Amino acid sequence: MSAERSGNGRNGRDARGRFVKGCAGGPGNPHARRVAALRSALLARIGPAELGEIVAAMLEAARAGDVAAAKLLLSYSLGEPAALDLLARLEALEAAAACAAAGGGAS
Repeated sequence: MSAERSGNGRNGRDARGRFVKGCAGGPGNPHARRVAALRSALLARIGPAELGEIVAAMLEAARAGDVAAAKLLLSYSLGEPAALDLLARLEALEAAAACAAAGGGAS
């Protein structure tokens, strides 16, 4: 591999390929800038009252049987459900600890 990274010069890099002091950064991610601008516009339009109305509408939809609305509400309010095998392993560990504390552990 040559020391030069591209055919048009070092592009602000030293002999080891690192950016040199004073080198201007790249243009950044244009998609991230657009998403940030859209998010700012959305937050400027939606206040606590509007958010409450949206949540109330989602709650009504969930009560009317809209499974997607129910899943969204539950995932944001309760979080993702724990894996069942994790709960089973935790119960087994707690039972073993209770048994050991009661003097029933193996010697």
